[in-house]
Amino acid sequence: MGLSCAYYLAKAGVKDIVLVEKDWLGSGSTSRAAGGVRTQFSDEANVELSCRSLETYRNFPEIFGQEIDFHEVGYLFLLSNDESLKDFENGVSLQNDLGVPSRMISVQEAKDLSPLIETDGLVAATYCPTDGHCTPDSVVLGLASMARKFGATLLTQTPVTGIEIEEGQIRAVATTRGRIQTSTVICTTGAWSQEVGRWANVDLPVTPLRRQVLVTEHVAGFDPATPFTIDFETSFYFHGSGGQIVMGMSDPDETPGFSIEMSDAWLPRLERAMLRRAPSLSTHGIASGWAGLYEVTPDNNALIGEAEGVDRFLYATGFSGHGFLMGPAVGEIIRDLYLGDTPFVDVSGFDARRFKTQQTRPELNVV
Repeated sequence: MGLSCAYYLAKAGVKDIVLVEKDWLGSGSTSRAAGGVRTQFSDEANVELSCRSLETYRNFPEIFGQEIDFHEVGYLFLLSNDESLKDFENGVSLQNDLGVPSRMISVQEAKDLSPLIETDGLVAATYCPTDGHCTPDSVVLGLASMARKFGATLLTQTPVTGIEIEEGQIRAVATTRGRIQTSTVICTTGAWSQEVGRWANVDLPVTPLRRQVLVTEHVAGFDPATPFTIDFETSFYFHGSGGQIVMGMSDPDETPGFSIEMSDAWLPRLERAMLRRAPSLSTHGIASGWAGLYEVTPDNNALIGEAEGVDRFLYATGFSGHGFLMGPAVGEIIRDLYLGDTPFVDVSGFDARRFKTQQTRPELNVV
């Protein structure tokens, strides 16, 4: 998200852009993402943001000179109850109005598309053939290269320790390597955004929540065209990756915090979901796995805007699992907010102050 903002601002001619990263580029949630990119959302703005980003990802090698292994295998959501069915029917109708080729499909068609699934308990599914997945680390490389090309300075191994503010005006950012004088801060710190917001007296209600991912050993005969498949009721998902299968799910018992250590506590829940929906996956050995952080907000929707009370503190955070997907589009949005231009989509409803006025904006299609 930060690299995208830096790239679009620098390309627009903004000078003296400094991106400050406490570790290495992409070392936060991006390097630990599953890489899914989709347009199937219930919020109109999220559909438009994801459509814009997918357009960039499809053309990424031409724009950024970097291959990102974009695989347009589609997203398949498996539905088990009438409430989800109604929500997804409404979602598909909205998506179609916005040009997304998603559709409701039968249980049998879902089985044909994703042969590993068992269909007991399913009532329907949705499918969008233009969704897919790509490699987050490669996206980081492409964005970083072009941001530098247009003049942005990227500082790694440079933790930020505070923001200096005087009479409502930002004066500088304090880092372990010294003070950076500036009048503008753009917060794209994901799971760490609440603390950064406090430095500027801005309430960014973002909670860090661990999510874990497993990767199987090589699976002979697995069709690489199999969609990114999600059992919506349990959030269990899987998709192919170079002959292996990536899988994971949320854990409702997970305690909020910054731990990214792997834990066995979620495995019984994962196993139950797997045995019910894709039992053959349990016969394959696990080659690797990792944990990362979701940046969750109370309504599972993003925070995008500019703060009141302090001049020129902008933010783009709290994407609740779809930040990697929306990075390119949000970079454009932040560029426009900074320059005072009208963004391609209205993001006023993502203002962080919505929680104080009870104007929440729930995104229903989050797993």
